[in-house]
Amino acid sequence: MALSVGELGVEDSRADILRAAAACFLERGYAVTSIDDVARALGATKGRIYHHFPSKADLFAEVFRTGIDMIYAAIAPCRDMPGPAVERWKKMATIHVRLMIDTKSFQRAVWEGVEMHLRGSTTPQQRDVFGKLLEDRTKYGNIFRETIAEAQREGAMRFANLSIANQLMFMTLNSPIFWYTPRDGETSEDIDRIVEQVVAYALGGLGATEGTV
Repeated sequence: MALSVGELGVEDSRADILRAAAACFLERGYAVTSIDDVARALGATKGRIYHHFPSKADLFAEVFRTGIDMIYAAIAPCRDMPGPAVERWKKMATIHVRLMIDTKSFQRAVWEGVEMHLRGSTTPQQRDVFGKLLEDRTKYGNIFRETIAEAQREGAMRFANLSIANQLMFMTLNSPIFWYTPRDGETSEDIDRIVEQVVAYALGGLGATEGTV
């Protein structure tokens, strides 16, 4: 189940702004989106936004941070789950993919923030902030990396190179932020089936052995 912004302990006024901003960044991208756009989406004045966030850069960084916090918090209960590593991976992967769908606007902002940082298209202040956020994102990725390494040692996965396998795995698990669009009449069960397909595809790419799929 996806965590809401409010469940992360964000006060209501800031949470509303973050949701509106994430939707605007998803629709238009960071460069084109303005505080005016966010204010219109929110149905509020720019002053309400500036009361909480001094600039668009600060607002985007907080959307970025919230996206990372969401996925960290969501998989936390699974990290110490007993039993085979492959089963732990399946649980974490399922939660991750569901979040890519349910909180797509925030997760797409994380992706855009990473791209901006890698291209060097950030201000010096943003580079410092984004650098810290990328460290958190790397730590999150390492949780999955360590899990698939353990599953490989247990004989449940077969792949030649851990780093490549981890990168390709995340390309699959993250992919809904690029292609998923809600359909009319779509139910939670329909989304569950999409998630299952994405996880199964990633599991196959990790060389899951017979009986683990």
